[in-house]
Amino acid sequence: MILNSILPFVGILIALIVFHELGHFITAKLTGVRVLEAGLGYPPRVWGFTFRDTIYSINALPLGGFVRLLGEEDPGDPASLAAKPHWVRLLVLAAGSGMNFLLPFVLFTISFMIPRDVATGLTQITQVIPNSPAAEAGLTQGDVILAINGHEVRNTAEVGNQIRLNMGETLSMTLKHEGQIEDVPVKARWAPPTYIDADGKEQRQGPTGIVIAPLYPGMTESESFALWKAFPKSIQATVEALTLARNELISWFKGGSAPGIAGPVGIAQATGQVVKESGYRPLLDFAALLSINLGIVNILPIPMLDGGRLVFVLLEIVRRGKRIRPEKEALVHFIGFALLITFAVVVTYFDVLRVLRGESLFR
Repeated sequence: MILNSILPFVGILIALIVFHELGHFITAKLTGVRVLEAGLGYPPRVWGFTFRDTIYSINALPLGGFVRLLGEEDPGDPASLAAKPHWVRLLVLAAGSGMNFLLPFVLFTISFMIPRDVATGLTQITQVIPNSPAAEAGLTQGDVILAINGHEVRNTAEVGNQIRLNMGETLSMTLKHEGQIEDVPVKARWAPPTYIDADGKEQRQGPTGIVIAPLYPGMTESESFALWKAFPKSIQATVEALTLARNELISWFKGGSAPGIAGPVGIAQATGQVVKESGYRPLLDFAALLSINLGIVNILPIPMLDGGRLVFVLLEIVRRGKRIRPEKEALVHFIGFALLITFAVVVTYFDVLRVLRGESLFR
């Protein structure tokens, strides 16, 4: 069980970090920035060789990789990153996250080409919460959801996905209601209130205020796509993943539930759960989502991360080329690093507690 969680997690982590660092490496080489070292794994170094002034190394800790550039804060050498024009520095620093945003297209494309069983048992409404948008729109228990905003929905996952993609908007739900097909407008709220369920537990109502279940549980069909169809679907899946991430943050700021946060332990647990429940094929989708999250986190203006370094370049542009002293920038990144480590320790603590309680990261 432990190996089923750890091995896939480590494999995904290594792949995502290597692709991230590959973005920095390629753009640095193309723009004349000297790459001091490109390493697989983290030090101490086990083996390496030098080719064209760059050390290529294999290191003892197999948790990803790194690219070490000359002069990230100090412009003393003309081949250093800091000595390059602003556009070069912005490109090199942003290229890591750029690779993390490109990788999902590849992963989703491969995933759509592999045959999968898709639930096709339709979705019925099993409960309508009083005073919710669904209740106000006249939805009732037993209604069957056929489409949302013109998109056919074959199962509960697709219904939930379409609702979350359109939060804050009025949905057009195509329903089978008392034997008739009807299009009903239903508002999807940003911050739904809570309610007490049948077990006496407090639950979030959900954006529309409905509880759903499969109409015909267990009905599935095999689905796969040729490359020329899989790639357009990968674009759609990536855009939808970014939209869902944006909507989750907006919902949080508007008073909804906080976004789920997990560290390495929590992600390893989630990886094991995906493998246990669905096998290894869904790991491609899971890795694509993690890659998007890694790209978003790294591009945020957090000291020590790529986004934090981008902020210093942008400040220099605003200041018409006047640099912030290298030692001051290095101090800011050091403080950011310390805060990130502290945050990681706290998140890991709560991840461990969740695992010990037998709870899942997926809610």
